[in-house]
Amino acid sequence: MAARTIAIYGKGGIGKSFITTNLSATVCKTGRRVLQLGCDPKHDSTTSLFGGVSLPTVTEVFAKKNLQHSHIQIEDVVFKRRLDGFERDIFGIELGGPEVGRGCGGRGIISGFEILEKLGLFKWDLDVILMDFLGDVVCGGFATPLSRSLCEEVILVVSNDRQSIFAANNICLANNYFNASGSNSKLLGIIVNRDDGSGIAERYAEAAGINVLMKLPYNSEARDKADSFDLAMRLPEIERPFRELTEKLLNGELSYCSPKGLSYEEFMSLFGEISGNRPASASFADLHLASKPEVDIDRLGVETIQNLSTIKSAESETQNGNALPKQAEFEPNEAEKTPKKPQPKALSEQEKLLFCIEQLPPLERDLISLHDIEKKSVEEIAIIKQLEQADIRATLGNARKSLKRLFFEMD
Repeated sequence: MAARTIAIYGKGGIGKSFITTNLSATVCKTGRRVLQLGCDPKHDSTTSLFGGVSLPTVTEVFAKKNLQHSHIQIEDVVFKRRLDGFERDIFGIELGGPEVGRGCGGRGIISGFEILEKLGLFKWDLDVILMDFLGDVVCGGFATPLSRSLCEEVILVVSNDRQSIFAANNICLANNYFNASGSNSKLLGIIVNRDDGSGIAERYAEAAGINVLMKLPYNSEARDKADSFDLAMRLPEIERPFRELTEKLLNGELSYCSPKGLSYEEFMSLFGEISGNRPASASFADLHLASKPEVDIDRLGVETIQNLSTIKSAESETQNGNALPKQAEFEPNEAEKTPKKPQPKALSEQEKLLFCIEQLPPLERDLISLHDIEKKSVEEIAIIKQLEQADIRATLGNARKSLKRLFFEMD
């Protein structure tokens, strides 16, 4: 039987890893086989489960194995520990991400899931997989479980502050969008962490049609437990609400929400009266510019592709990686290929590149335009074109090879 998959989203610093860790431990305490999957570039989700040890991340291991031209094994990225007083091991993985300023965190999440799926993640003998996700980043990579239905259920962690609730509302809107596109992820509700009794989060939940699963008051002893890499659920006053939530979760007593997700105006009106005055537009004179600059929208698409190296660097890391098995390339139908058009003269490198894109077969041309010019993710393209993501990546790889060849043939 496939594991039950639950994604837990929350604004950075709101305590989502604290909630995920103690929920994982409480579920494990019932005798279930639990995996906690850290999906935050900070890779600190599982720290308390493993006594303060930082687990090797999937991203780090992939980079190392790629240099060694060797393959990733399960034991390279999956770790286990028997916690004091527990009868079963608990499992942990950290996806990780790029070094600060050196890459895209969302792309790291997507690549990490690709690797774990190749290792059979959803076929492992587990009862529950809890995914700990950063919830205040709009990048599509962090929405991977929602867009691809990798999680069956979603829990949002908030506090009684506008910023954390705003992030939760964005996740609701994203989940509604993906559900309309065929995703099956369902929202269970919100957990109010560090509850101060003000009722702000509950007021939002009522307006948005979301269940309140648990309210956890601030507790300095619980904070000290977490800071010393221990479990707050060892404290009776913390164990009780987690146990009650776990029982409802495992016994199927929680109903799914049908949240509408609030518009910006609806959301802000929960916190106060919005000004009816329209902001005044600033002019170039206000900014002390000598002349009025303008942006040529028609030209903007060309200028966003700076040179061929941008296209090359955009290739999927896992597609080119030596650490993964080679995949059969998806070959487009020969009948789709179009004859080359006459080559124009005196083109810039950007214009050459766009000309080369026009020479590609229709499918390759469409996908490279969507991905590299319009900056759409593979998940979005899969929905637009109704194609498998693996086929899209393979076709993009073929398109880039053809682009390189066509580009240099023009010199």
